[in-house]
Formats: sequence, structure tokens, C-alpha cells
Amino acid sequence: MAKSTNWVKIVEKILSFDKKMRFVAIIDLKGNITEGIMKEGKSSLESQRHQEHFCAQVALRRKMRKEFDKSLGAVNYVHIERKNVTQIVVYTRFKTIFVTIEPNLPISRKLQIIKKIKQLAAKL
Repeated sequence: MAKSTNWVKIVEKILSFDKKMRFVAIIDLKGNITEGIMKEGKSSLESQRHQEHFCAQVALRRKMRKEFDKSLGAVNYVHIERKNVTQIVVYTRFKTIFVTIEPNLPISRKLQIIKKIKQLAAKL
């Protein structure tokens, strides 16, 4: 029998990396949310329907980026700065980790968080 992954614990661990974390989702290769948690005390900037649509788009962009892996190498992570939120996407073999963070966090701290997520993702 295959060992099952406790996605809730992984999401909770990532949320604990910094008090400015907002949301963490584990997304499958088809764009479905395997697990997603909004940090307590934070409110979503999108409706649930928009959030699900966005996660489907994350999976689609992953497929599109794969086209360039042979010439440019595989994507390590994606870091998007928006006015109201920072979005980070980290790929594992079969899942995508999608994270949102408050935008006013220093870039050096965001890079530390990315490093922690990548270390955790390497074990998945």
C-alpha cells in the first residue's frame, strides 16, 4: 500500500514560515486544489470560484513553461509581485505549491520563504 501524504500538515507547515503568509494551496497537475488553507485572521482577496479558476491557470502555465525546459532548464519557482499580494509558485514532481504573502514583506525575507518551501518540496 502506498504511503499517503498529509497535505494539511504540509500546508500548515508552510503557513507557519512567516506571520505575513496569507494562503497556501497544493494543486494537482490538472489544476484541482488538493488542499488549501487561508491563514487565520486573513480574508481572501478573491471569491472561491476565482481562486479555483486561478489555480487551474497555475496548472496551465506550468504546462506552458515545460515547453522551454529542454533549452532553458526546468523552472525552480515563480515569484509574482502584485500591488495587493505576492504570489509564489513552486513545482514538485506531481503537485504545485501556490502561496500568497502580504506584499510589504522585504524581498530578502520572501527569498528565505521560497528557500524553505523548496527544501520542503524536495522531500515530496
